[in-house]
Amino acid sequence: MTSASSELRPFRAADLGTFVLLAWMARNEEGDGRTPCLLACSLGDGPDGPEAASAAVERLIGDLGLHIGGEPVDGTTRPSLKVGMLVAAGQIVLQMPQISSQVTPPADWLRAVEKLGYTYFMLTTRVCPSTGPRRPVDGEALAVFAGSPETTDAAAHAFLPARSLRV
Repeated sequence: MTSASSELRPFRAADLGTFVLLAWMARNEEGDGRTPCLLACSLGDGPDGPEAASAAVERLIGDLGLHIGGEPVDGTTRPSLKVGMLVAAGQIVLQMPQISSQVTPPADWLRAVEKLGYTYFMLTTRVCPSTGPRRPVDGEALAVFAGSPETTDAAAHAFLPARSLRV
């Protein structure tokens, strides 16, 4: 007789499949400005499918010392945070142990992050809808996904400081 192990499998970046970053501007709570937001998620196209990709993101969240739900972690006052964001040459590079991902954000996002010095970051276990290999949905469907309570409730939240290359 065999039994299923309750032991968690160690995090493997390959389990994520395609890992994407989505950058957009959101109204801030005060309603007097816009906050640059960054969402990281999997397309669920890893070798073991969407459920395994979601579980891999959950393991990654734990390995980063973050938690799903609750108040955002303030990375601007926590230099030991294991996730960081570099903004250089019009690109965002998200850096975590075993993973680095980049995206070109809209110009207003770059201006806002330069002004504020940080972004509101979410890493969600919810798999992003896809239109094919390595292609997240775009337009209205992407906005619905990013703003959905199912996406935000399944995410770790943090304020990530914007770091740049020193010259």
